[in-house]
Amino acid sequence: MKKDWDLTQEAFDQLLAWLNPDREAAGRRYEEIRRRLVKVFACRGCAFPEDLADETINRVARKVPEIVPTYVGDPAHYFCGVAHNVHLESLRKIHEPEPRPKPDPSDESEDAYHECLERCMGQLSHRNHELVLQYFQEEKRAKIDCRKKLAEGLGMTLNALRIQLHRVIEILRQCVLECLKQRAAG
Repeated sequence: MKKDWDLTQEAFDQLLAWLNPDREAAGRRYEEIRRRLVKVFACRGCAFPEDLADETINRVARKVPEIVPTYVGDPAHYFCGVAHNVHLESLRKIHEPEPRPKPDPSDESEDAYHECLERCMGQLSHRNHELVLQYFQEEKRAKIDCRKKLAEGLGMTLNALRIQLHRVIEILRQCVLECLKQRAAG
């Protein structure tokens, strides 16, 4: 998800005015909406529900000048629609391959990457090691079917599997980067 816009005081004031003309009531409404957004993202298994709630609020605040003149209904419903899109984007981000450090043109750099990856895979628990190997098996339709079976076998939804795998991949990525830094320094 891109974060190319920061919430300004002016935008925040406009958002509060849209929620309620009474500043105190608007502040309470804002907190209620934010709390509900955090709960929605947490219930969907998002790793950072507060960050996603804040991203949702920022996006709504950015659009307030455009939507206020024509929007009819409870503003909380608009937040929910934006939250849905933010959630979908966060899921897409989970499925995007993690950026891999660009190797030098030399084979030595590629070998170093693979050695670090092997070392870091060895540091994972047996369960997580097997999870990574099984998750990235197959191609195309077979890959989809394999992932569904894997999730069922673990007694979880496909989304929960993706989230768990995202966390493991992030651990691996950090480990590989650290390993490569150590090799470069040493």
